[in-house]
Amino acid sequence: MPAPPAPGFRLYLLRHAKAGWALPGQKDFDRTLDHTGFAEAEMIAEMAADRDFAPELILSSPAVRCRQTAEAFRRAVGEDLNIRYSDALYTGAEDAYRDIIIGQSTAVASLLVVGHNPVIEEILREVLGEQAAAIPYGYPPGALAVIDFRERPQAGSLPPGKLVAWLDPECHVR
Repeated sequence: MPAPPAPGFRLYLLRHAKAGWALPGQKDFDRTLDHTGFAEAEMIAEMAADRDFAPELILSSPAVRCRQTAEAFRRAVGEDLNIRYSDALYTGAEDAYRDIIIGQSTAVASLLVVGHNPVIEEILREVLGEQAAAIPYGYPPGALAVIDFRERPQAGSLPPGKLVAWLDPECHVR
């Protein structure tokens, strides 16, 4: 049986793992993962590595909790993975995330975006349409969606994608 064709583009959407509440005087930006969050980030990263889910590039919000989640992923999947940080993934809305995804070089065939809710969930629902009903309880911290597209996203909007995998630290794998 022939192997299925390679996707035109693969998008990984990773919501940062569970973070602690801001301490008195601490900015939201500086919130760190709590003990559960560190464990979730490591678990999801290992599960992704076990399934050979390895993006060519990681784009992350510069918020501390996202950096920590991205680093766990890089350690598990490949130390040579390049992580870039974008302020728009911390401050931006759905259109900023969309523009960042669409704006990547055509040489990048797979991209991991590490960001925040509700925007991560909005992007997921945009590209999955009715398939998103398979994820009825929102986008939990630390969850990873793996989405394949037949063609590269181009200016304007993200094309419909197909959910290849959903890794959720709360119920391990769906």
